[in-house]
Amino acid sequence: MAAAVKFLGISRCLAVASRLRFPAARTVLIPPISRRESWQSRCFSSEEKVTVKFINRDGETLVAEGNVGESLLDVVVGKNLDIDGFGACEGTLACSTCHLIFEDHTFQQLDPITDEEMDMLDLAFGLTDTSRLGCQICLKKSMNGMIVKVPEAVTDVRQAVDMGKSS
Repeated sequence: MAAAVKFLGISRCLAVASRLRFPAARTVLIPPISRRESWQSRCFSSEEKVTVKFINRDGETLVAEGNVGESLLDVVVGKNLDIDGFGACEGTLACSTCHLIFEDHTFQQLDPITDEEMDMLDLAFGLTDTSRLGCQICLKKSMNGMIVKVPEAVTDVRQAVDMGKSS
């Protein structure tokens, strides 16, 4: 357990254990790699910039630049965008607060969705056919200028509380 706790941190171990419905005593069975490290390993950041427009819950457009390879969660957090509750679990696939809605042409460019992401999306408020989690989407040069919509409300599945339109 010490190796898993040292690698993931105790809060991540417990979050993963609770998501997997393991009792805390069995956290030793959690492999020493979190989902966040897993997606980061496929998101290789470069110095090339991509501009993203976020349509916030209140209709305001927030424009931010991110490096190719960064996740949309990294962009929102790194640029300190005012999107309430976004990325509460820090990209560990333990909530659905980074739920975003993509335009059809952009959605077609995204990497395939994983079963873990699909499970979290099933719990998201306002789910659409072009919904994805921002923590799982890595920026590509072809995404420059894309527009993504933040749903009108967010459900943090860790707390089962609807945060509503308070952005």
